[in-house]
Amino acid sequence: MFVQQAIAILDSGVGGLTVAKEVMRQLPREKIIYFGDTARAPYGPRTPEEVRLFTEQIVDYLLQYNPKMIVIACNTATAAALDYISAKVSVPVIGVIHPGARAAISATKTGHVGVIGTVGTIKSGAYTAALKQLSPFVEVESQACPELVPLVEHGLFRSPESFDVVRDSLDGIKQTTMDCLILGCTHYPFLMDTIQQVMGPGVKLISSADETAREISTILYDKGKLSNGEETPVHQFFCTGDAEMFQSIATEWLGEQIKRTAVVWQITKL
Repeated sequence: MFVQQAIAILDSGVGGLTVAKEVMRQLPREKIIYFGDTARAPYGPRTPEEVRLFTEQIVDYLLQYNPKMIVIACNTATAAALDYISAKVSVPVIGVIHPGARAAISATKTGHVGVIGTVGTIKSGAYTAALKQLSPFVEVESQACPELVPLVEHGLFRSPESFDVVRDSLDGIKQTTMDCLILGCTHYPFLMDTIQQVMGPGVKLISSADETAREISTILYDKGKLSNGEETPVHQFFCTGDAEMFQSIATEWLGEQIKRTAVVWQITKL
């Protein structure tokens, strides 16, 4: 019996669903196994060592499903663990920081780029390093926004109070002269409309999801691993915390794409 190899996508919680949604759109034949560590979210305030440990635990769990690729769809985990995990496993591993940086360099006209993310991501300096590797003269403004991930994880991204939280979180970086802003956390696209409203029409928002999905497609094509099956894939979603909340957010975010395919919802303990 043929078993389709999956793309494994992991995140601290529901944020990586923004990447999963784009993979479903660009690569509808690919099976996804998604793991959201909702019981231990957010990762942003944690130490790099702790985030690396959690990421390793999740990867070890996912390897039992024999994935053909692992996507660390969490900026904090990408910064803390991408190189470590890449050296540990035999399948391709990609993160979301370099794809986001590439998209920003392509989009900016002034060379002045903003980055918002978790405390862990911003403190790591990973985005600044990635941006300057691509364009040494780019000017980078960074700001941690620790209040935004809990807003999304609790399903409040469309609530009336979300505007005030976003406005207050962006107050400092809004005063700069950037022309594009990287949403340096995969949770933030849930708040895309509100962030755009606060930042104004002159600032282009950059989500790494689209560029990450393109990179997945390119790598799988180069390795001859793109799925050419005709059957609709059955996706699997795992979480470690409140399964009902996770399923509710995932169903709302993925919308029509999740309705067109079978889904297995599971809860696990690491």
